[in-house]
Amino acid sequence: MTLLRHSNIAIIGGGVIGLAIAERLAAEGRDVTLIDPNPPGETISQNAASYGNAGTIADYAILPVGTPDVLRNLPSLLFDKNSPLAIRRAALPALLPWLIRFALQSLPGPAERNARTIAALMAEACPDWLALGARLGGAEILKKRGCLYVYETATAFRAAERDMAFRRSLGVTVDLIDPATLRQMEPALPEVEGGAAFFPKAVFLNDPGRMIGLLRAEVAARAETVTARVESLERQGDGILLTGPGLRLKAARVVIAAGAHSRRLAAMAGDRVPLDTERGYHVEWDMPTPPVTRPTCPTSRGFYLCPMQGRLRVAGTVELGGLTAPPSPHRIAKLVEGAGQIFPDLPAPSRNWMGFRPSMPDSVPVIGPSRAGAEVIHAFGHGHLGVSLAPVTARIVADLIANRAPHMDLAPLSATRF
Repeated sequence: MTLLRHSNIAIIGGGVIGLAIAERLAAEGRDVTLIDPNPPGETISQNAASYGNAGTIADYAILPVGTPDVLRNLPSLLFDKNSPLAIRRAALPALLPWLIRFALQSLPGPAERNARTIAALMAEACPDWLALGARLGGAEILKKRGCLYVYETATAFRAAERDMAFRRSLGVTVDLIDPATLRQMEPALPEVEGGAAFFPKAVFLNDPGRMIGLLRAEVAARAETVTARVESLERQGDGILLTGPGLRLKAARVVIAAGAHSRRLAAMAGDRVPLDTERGYHVEWDMPTPPVTRPTCPTSRGFYLCPMQGRLRVAGTVELGGLTAPPSPHRIAKLVEGAGQIFPDLPAPSRNWMGFRPSMPDSVPVIGPSRAGAEVIHAFGHGHLGVSLAPVTARIVADLIANRAPHMDLAPLSATRF
């Protein structure tokens, strides 16, 4: 019989969200236990979105994945294997309920509402990350060089003006720049007819894995860490019992921050949430100096060129396909092909990666107390914005545990919103 352990606050999940919450609570003097299947001394799981992301703290990325434009093109997007948004056909029956909700959330009214919610969350993402990086001794990993959206044609550039005006209305700082200015900023990029949108306040992590390593080391030093998989969550009169192979732990409060694996745990807590999995990809080329100096998105191609420490990472595309299917060689090949069209002198890539993003149909995370009581707090479903929103989410969770009023209305983030 596994011995029963006790904790004041148990956090399920050791990705960037769970780690940021643990760091924040430990800094406030809370008794915290972090539970994750990966031992605390190991590199973060290689299929975790916290490891393989584009590294952008994307304060500008306030639009949900589902918009009226996406809805109009949804059939061709989902079933074109070359689309930046695609679906594994074998997964379609299981994904159909999620896709119906996604389509409804892509209508004009819901899409605008979702953008406003995301903008409220993202408003403090960059300052919060700069503060967290300083606390961890990783300030040099955070680069304050902004981000670029590149438009290859004049038509695409003109069409972007309305999009950028909407972002400005929600507090995003953005400058539309001409091709000559773009060439001055990133001379290695091929010439374009259109121009670019430059988001000057955005920052990026030039080594996300290293930053997560610093965060994980800080948590290991200040909180208890348990290597285990939580398979059962049960409310009892004197707390929440968490069990799994080699695990029996009772906690007064539990935070579910298990990313793409959170849906089952949320159901045990009393909330059925339409969480599903996006499969993201990246390809890397080792090189002393990457050819771009800031994250750059060629908007027609649906990926980011990311200047990492000692390598170029090309990250992007959305594939809906669950947690069990192997990586798609076609998705990886399309990233290699697209990068080669921009930088023809690239050699064979050094490595590739596929990982899982926890995605809600409205692109809005679930943050807040469970339906059955605030002794369980949800913190998952961040989709493309998990790294960006980790310290913001940690601040909200810390406020809830301390009975402080969060800085924003949490109703749009509730698990009961669907």
